[in-house]
Amino acid sequence: MSAALKLARPEDLDRLMGLVAAFHAESGIEQDPDQRRNALAPLLEGIPHGCVYLIGPGRAPLGYIVLTFGWSVEFGGMDGFVDEIYIRPAVRGRGIATEVLLALPKALAGAGLTALHLEVDRAKVATQNLYARTGFKPRERYMLMSKPL
Repeated sequence: MSAALKLARPEDLDRLMGLVAAFHAESGIEQDPDQRRNALAPLLEGIPHGCVYLIGPGRAPLGYIVLTFGWSVEFGGMDGFVDEIYIRPAVRGRGIATEVLLALPKALAGAGLTALHLEVDRAKVATQNLYARTGFKPRERYMLMSKPL
């Protein structure tokens, strides 16, 4: 796989912080660096609720994907949520995200996950098309709703 995945570890935190800050700036997500660090660090230390994969070379990653895990009676067991996926702008359009979104679900299914979910901006048609090409389907009767606590 040219978009090799490396499970991120605590020593990857500083490298990952820059990528996440770039994604958040691009997406209009406001979060201070301490909040970001506190959200990422447990995922890198192995909490069972999720993980982060660096995409591409470990020393100069092309992007990252954050997965969180839950449980779904509807889907029959453990499910996952793509919380964030980011590819550096300079290397977009080369099929890297497609490669990741095709390969990773196969590996996750082998580890016992029964479904993988994600959300997408309704205005980002190209991103919706990417997700559709990799097997994600909209759930027409449902919408994601959130309540910050």
